Amino acid sequence: MKQKHDTTVFIEATQSPVPSRLLYVPPIHRKPPTSGRAKWIDSDGAKRGFDIIGATLILLFFLPVFMLVAFLILLLHGRPVFFSHTRIGRGDAPFPCLKFRTMHCDAERRLAACLVADPARQLEWAEGQKLRHDPRILGVGRLLRKSSLDELPQLINVLRGDMSLVGPRPIISEEKSKYGDDFTAYAVLRPGITGLWQVSGRNHTTYDERVALDMHYAETRTMAGDLRILLRTVAVVVTGYGAY
Repeated sequence: MKQKHDTTVFIEATQSPVPSRLLYVPPIHRKPPTSGRAKWIDSDGAKRGFDIIGATLILLFFLPVFMLVAFLILLLHGRPVFFSHTRIGRGDAPFPCLKFRTMHCDAERRLAACLVADPARQLEWAEGQKLRHDPRILGVGRLLRKSSLDELPQLINVLRGDMSLVGPRPIISEEKSKYGDDFTAYAVLRPGITGLWQVSGRNHTTYDERVALDMHYAETRTMAGDLRILLRTVAVVVTGYGAY
């Protein structure tokens, strides 16, 4: 049976006072572009070109920060500096999603021990695959996650064609079943470093709300909308809203 995810709350959020957790929801595009020029601007080729140019410029700008973070991880926590985790990309193809390492090397053992000892955390993990107080996180890792600097290596994923600057939240294989029939819409696009979910409350949203945001983006995406999401991402990163 097809799973339904109600996007009404997100549409209404652009027409009425915005709840705090949906502070950064961008305007809704109700109709796709109709002119030939607009169709070209919003084409896959134009989006890919924008990704390559944008990721290159951002990577060059943040290169000193990139090197500093790598040095701090190596100095404080040793190797490895980077962490690669398999995510599901465009066309249902798995790819290695890169991040700076923010967890202990024995992260899985720490997680298992934590979940066995605390039923409340078992429930929290089952609901969103995240823990607010995660025993796996390194000291410097909390700062990197709060500032989103741990995701800088994903710019390499963008240049490789695995990801886009803006797109659906990259998911793991086990999450596909939670999307139901909506996974088809997810797999049409490259997952993004940022996206509608990241600027709409992030970890303050429920899983169904995340899926609804991903589906809404897939159905209404435009380059103008992507630019708005990128600009709003700056506000989210500066405030750290929804990150943990």
